[in-house]
Amino acid sequence: MKHLTRHARVLVTDGGRATVLRNEGDAAHPDLRPVRTYEHDTPPTRDLGTDKPFRGNNPSGDRSSIEGVDYHQQAEDRFIAMVAGDMQADLKAGKFEEIIIVAPPVALGVYRKLATPELIRATVKEINKDLTKHSNAEIAAAVVKALEAD
Repeated sequence: MKHLTRHARVLVTDGGRATVLRNEGDAAHPDLRPVRTYEHDTPPTRDLGTDKPFRGNNPSGDRSSIEGVDYHQQAEDRFIAMVAGDMQADLKAGKFEEIIIVAPPVALGVYRKLATPELIRATVKEINKDLTKHSNAEIAAAVVKALEAD
């Protein structure tokens, strides 16, 4: 069974906001304190891009459209890349040894692609939930529950 160790980091993120927490308590009594917060206003695709979908001819002579670019998702991906880069820099600087990632499925997938091997080794648990709007106590309870389930 895994535990939330003292000074472990907990990254709670989605595509538009992130909070980095540090456990100042112990495994029995976690006390998550904010280290850093990120906020990114990501407008919807309709506000970011005005291009009509590309229309082309296929070999049979029919016209068809090609799905447009999801600018909103690209902006969220860049935000998660920035957060992952900061976590990597903190890990190299020795600011933490263990990290727990809490993110919804899409954000978690983007984070996994961008995380370096060192950051992946430092990751104790990935929790597939969106807890960005929850209190630190609720996040701590969810993390402890997920770690105890292993």
